[in-house]
Amino acid sequence: MAKINKLLIANRGEIALRIMRTAREMGIQTVAIYSEADRSALHVRYADEAVCVGPPPSTESYLRADVIIDVCKRLNVDAIHPGYGFLSENANFARAVRQAGILFVGPSPESIEVMGSKLAAKAAVANYNIPMVPGTPSAITDRSEAKAISAEIGYPILIKASAGGGGKGMRVVENEAEFDEQMDRAVSEAQSAFGDGSVFIEKYVTSPRHVEIQVLGDQHGNIIHLFERECSVQRRHQKVVEEAPSAILTPEIRDAMGRAAVDVARACGYYGAGTVEFIVNDKLDFYFLEMNTRLQVEHPVTEQITGVDLVKQMIYIAEGKPLSIKQDDLQIKGHAVEVRVYAEDPANNFLPDVGTLDTYIRPQGNGVRVDDGFEQGMAIPIYYDPMIAKLITYGDSREEAIQKMIRAIDEYQISGVQTTLPFCRFVMEHNAFRSGQFDTGFVSKYFTPDKLTPEPDATEAELAAVLAAYLMENQKPKTNGTTSQVTTKVSKWKANRMG
Repeated sequence: MAKINKLLIANRGEIALRIMRTAREMGIQTVAIYSEADRSALHVRYADEAVCVGPPPSTESYLRADVIIDVCKRLNVDAIHPGYGFLSENANFARAVRQAGILFVGPSPESIEVMGSKLAAKAAVANYNIPMVPGTPSAITDRSEAKAISAEIGYPILIKASAGGGGKGMRVVENEAEFDEQMDRAVSEAQSAFGDGSVFIEKYVTSPRHVEIQVLGDQHGNIIHLFERECSVQRRHQKVVEEAPSAILTPEIRDAMGRAAVDVARACGYYGAGTVEFIVNDKLDFYFLEMNTRLQVEHPVTEQITGVDLVKQMIYIAEGKPLSIKQDDLQIKGHAVEVRVYAEDPANNFLPDVGTLDTYIRPQGNGVRVDDGFEQGMAIPIYYDPMIAKLITYGDSREEAIQKMIRAIDEYQISGVQTTLPFCRFVMEHNAFRSGQFDTGFVSKYFTPDKLTPEPDATEAELAAVLAAYLMENQKPKTNGTTSQVTTKVSKWKANRMG
């Protein structure tokens, strides 16, 4: 077995910091890479060593596999952890790392390749009797054949990019009259986003929920699952709110999904941490969607309910150690909720609103975790994903975790940019979310910008509190029997903390 003494994190921001913290706890030295835009970033200052790998654009820095491997050789790095995004699911990068004699803290290049194509993934798991959404087994280009298959499956159908992700190259077709236009758009988007215009067809599942299973596998053939995460609250097909466990799964369905996820991992000889994604309909039938061959953004909620440090396990697996955890050792304890805090304006179609964090004060307290890569006064670079932080709360019950989230959102003070925090609070308080009766259409069904109550800034909150107190002391009731009443939406807590 190998021993990792020095680890390079081929990423930036909160995930780089999160990996470094576990590495430091394990006595492993860390190396950060950074672009010129991230010269003063927290992950750069936290690492034992840091190297600039290029200009701000990711194509000239964080995606430069050759430069990153050269840094590893110069600094005698034993292993690379790719985090998520960037090169994390790039089979060529994983292969180049292996060929350079460096450990890749993730799966094999072969597993990445198989699961990187939705069609190849479906073919790989075909012998494991895993539920699949009805559709085409391979890419389809013949329009007449595609329309015939769609008619047989029954509209609505979904045209999906084989190499897709994040909602790109995906189009819902309600009827045959829309088919050609939507097919053209899906192919064009797929070609533009992934350099691969191949698409396939699936039955569109109505009222779908996005439920995924976390798996861990070692290099000795042992694979376990760490239960599910519910990720159905999304905007533009990208997750905003996640929780574990799901509010709707029965123990029997949870067990069946877990076994299916392990089979998916086994089908491609998987080792490392990975996530098997399923779509669940309103009857709780579940279907395999794809496998993400990396650490997920939302992995903290799984860590909260299982007590397992997934990054630590990934490092052990890369070193060749067998899993020390057996399936029977795991149980769900409590409930965790995560919201992604983006520099986006939910009142303006969630458009990015990057700028400088004039105020940045994190929430604290029991059951609150903040994974971020920023501090007050820092600018959010325009070159990368505008996520500021992941806010995670944990409680003995789902209700407790939600209430802690509301409290934590209220404590989070950010100014200088618009954020998704008001939207996340809206979700936490909505009856559909509280009851667990929601699906991936949550935003389109329930959210409009007018539903947001703008948070007053510090000065407004203080003035409102002072004015309300003054009027209560000095304004007398009118003589005609009516009472003059002053109301404010400022909470007592918000007003008092400004005093």
